Amino acid sequence: MAAPRALAALGAALLLAAGVQASKYSREANEGLAAAGAKRRETGEFRVVRLNQVWEKAQRLQLSAVKLAELHSDLKIQEKDELSWKKLKAEGLDEDGEKEAKLRRNLNVIMTKYGMNGKKDSQLVDTNYIKDGTESDTLDDPRLEKLWSKAKTSGKFSDEELDKLWREFKHHKEKIREYNILLETVSRTEDIHKNVINPSEENLVKEEILHNKHRELKDKLRSINQGFERLRKVSHQGYDTTSEFEEPRVIDLWDMAKSANFTEKELESFREELKHFEAKIEKHHHYQKQLEISHQKLKHVEGTGDKDHLNRNKEKYAMLEEKTKELGYKVKKHLQDLSSRISQGLQHNEL
Repeated sequence: MAAPRALAALGAALLLAAGVQASKYSREANEGLAAAGAKRRETGEFRVVRLNQVWEKAQRLQLSAVKLAELHSDLKIQEKDELSWKKLKAEGLDEDGEKEAKLRRNLNVIMTKYGMNGKKDSQLVDTNYIKDGTESDTLDDPRLEKLWSKAKTSGKFSDEELDKLWREFKHHKEKIREYNILLETVSRTEDIHKNVINPSEENLVKEEILHNKHRELKDKLRSINQGFERLRKVSHQGYDTTSEFEEPRVIDLWDMAKSANFTEKELESFREELKHFEAKIEKHHHYQKQLEISHQKLKHVEGTGDKDHLNRNKEKYAMLEEKTKELGYKVKKHLQDLSSRISQGLQHNEL
């Protein structure tokens, strides 16, 4: 009997050691994230000077912890695109300057979204869904307000389904707002070009360049129209229990994918990828919520004067901040890639 007892004791010791080691690795990973964030803050968050300037301005504006993390993710995407463009320019592959113009438009959209364009009342509506505020918030569109009011009083939705539907309405409002920002930005840059180009040079402006400028607007408008039709249908009929997706961005992508020029096999593959994407978004939401809670707790602890407690909370906040930024970037990059693939499929339809 001694041998089995010895084996059991050895097994327990190994499990304990494995647990300690896993905990150690998890702690080291979290500490590594926080240290990486601290190092970037010393050397500059971004490799592009103007993006550092935008980031510093945002911190002076004292945006919420979640909005700052969202902005950081947007700026990381912008940084990736700007560095790619610099390589293209060095190789002489942006002769007409269209890619550079698009980068300027994208940065202008980001600045406007987060209230850094000098205009009042231009900050992005909360996109993290932490504060649902369904009674006090507005949708700024009579058609949406009417649909929402009908859905609330229809008796077809549970409280949980109403929360889910509200997220869809807020997402739709956000899409309309981003479309309007982009439309204004494109119109402004086109006016500038019209004033600069001499009549003799007008014939040199390729029709394809104008088409490229408006392609993103066209895709966004198509998404808005499809989104409104979905909201109208759901508000009247209730949720379909067989629906595959719950996240508004994923629902948008799936609806557009079904309209694109994909084969059955490609569509099935896209469906599987969307499932992974939705799981990634849910994980990001989880960290956003934890970051907001940690931020509130940190503010509370700062007033107690307990230095040890404060340091522990600062470490946890730094880890959550880095993880939220990292996941936010991955979500936005994945969304960018998926949207690009759908856009190509939709263009094939138009040919």
